Amino acid sequence: MTRPGSSARSAAAPGHRLPLVIAASSAGTVFEWYDFFIFGSLAAIIGRHFFAGVGETQSELLALLTFAAGFAVRPLGALVFGWFGDRTGRKRTFLVTISVMGLATFLVAVLPDRTAIGMAAPFTLVALRMLQGFAIGGEYGGAAIYVAEHTVARRRGLATSWIQAAAGLGLALALVVILAVRSWLGEAAFAAWGWRVPFAASLVLLALSLWIRFKLEESPEFRRIQAEGDLSHAPLTEAFLRWPNLRRILVVLFSILAGQGVVWYTAQFYTQFFLERTAAVAPAVVNLLLLVTTLASAPLYLLFGWLSDRIGRKPVMLFGLALAALGFIPGFHALMRSTNAALALANARAPVTVVAPARDCSLQFDLIGRARFVTACDIAKTALTDRGVGYAIASAPPGTPVSIHIGSARVAGIDGRRLDPAGRARALGDFRTRLGEALTHAGYPISAATESIDLPRTFAVLLLLMTAATALYGPQAAALVELFPTRIRYTALSVPYHVGVGWFGGFLPATAFAIVAATGNPYAGLWYPVVVAAAGFLIAWLFLPETLPRGASG
Repeated sequence: MTRPGSSARSAAAPGHRLPLVIAASSAGTVFEWYDFFIFGSLAAIIGRHFFAGVGETQSELLALLTFAAGFAVRPLGALVFGWFGDRTGRKRTFLVTISVMGLATFLVAVLPDRTAIGMAAPFTLVALRMLQGFAIGGEYGGAAIYVAEHTVARRRGLATSWIQAAAGLGLALALVVILAVRSWLGEAAFAAWGWRVPFAASLVLLALSLWIRFKLEESPEFRRIQAEGDLSHAPLTEAFLRWPNLRRILVVLFSILAGQGVVWYTAQFYTQFFLERTAAVAPAVVNLLLLVTTLASAPLYLLFGWLSDRIGRKPVMLFGLALAALGFIPGFHALMRSTNAALALANARAPVTVVAPARDCSLQFDLIGRARFVTACDIAKTALTDRGVGYAIASAPPGTPVSIHIGSARVAGIDGRRLDPAGRARALGDFRTRLGEALTHAGYPISAATESIDLPRTFAVLLLLMTAATALYGPQAAALVELFPTRIRYTALSVPYHVGVGWFGGFLPATAFAIVAATGNPYAGLWYPVVVAAAGFLIAWLFLPETLPRGASG
């Protein structure tokens, strides 16, 4: 009896064709992550252009939510393109997905901002992100399946790991383009209009990707089941309404896919926000650190993919989940100490506490950007969050004036509810000046001193975080392909992948950022990926089958 993901006759691509198959499939992954890393890296700048007038913290949060909007529709795209992929073929489907994805990315480069077209700007931006996410819903599944269906089982882990490594290449390419354009134009011009150049450059990637994909033929396994008349007439029904298939979908979703979403986005993306916003490291330095780490970690995808061909997919992925669950929180503490030791020392010597009545402190999580956070507590929390300073909140009796305690120093808060807009602006400026002086006097640096950063230690911590992501991601495509029958593989693989990565992972930056802003603890947001990774480990350990066929590693 064959396994769900195996076929009676597994056809491999001729040796001279397999590199082209891998290149064509990986090109879309490079494109996908190039775009998303550019948008994520430039969220603060994009927020100022498209969500102006709501405050720095709120505009950045709205930009992150726009980033996440593209992930929200990815499962819908997976349903639509998964059905087409199982009914009409792999090649035709992922030619459509990359075309839609590429055009949506390029249009961001020419979209007028809010000062030019008003509220139409943010709404159009969200629509483009959703269109791009919809197309991506069919991209990864098609790429993974196309490579796997050209490869024999004993080399499938290594072959498909090139697709995962391409995600790192997409990040590296995005960082190189951002660094080059920033250096060429200067920070002022880059913030004003130069941020559009990386989006415009994506047109070159689109042309190259289409050129490669047009040279390919349909996968051997799809041609086989098509010739045998074994195509599924209702892939959605067969995948989701038949318990054996649905059970596999649920197991992979809540084990390796939800885990991979949060682990990979924490290691590759949330590290950037933490280093820039909390540790106050210069953006150019952060980009360089992430670029070096990404390039250094790229071979790890291939290593873990190859290792899964030898010892199995499951133990390698379990290692990645365990390393993330145990290592993320101490890892980020270590990042703070290695990049901004002065800030870590100030937090220990002069902790900050906001003393305020509980009813005056709101959650500060506004999805539409129209809430007015003008109580003394909210003003104090916003000012501290904008400065990247962690704080605790101490409840006081109703009517007690709000104060910020920085070690033994005390700064009186201001209540903006009793002031007109002009008076509020003057009072807010005075308050921020007084708060800044008190923080500086207590040893809180405005930014990390670049010359004081422990670069080897920082790189080692970042590489450790990436090791967890690569161990989980490297063998994943092979495992997913082997779990599901060829006739429903595109649908059954794509939907849980984009729920896990798109929802659990895509909403991680906004969720973690909101948790930090709400609690004042710069590490509190990490409990989200830690809990998901730990739950994924337990579910995978108990219920996920090993998919490497017996004897395939020989």
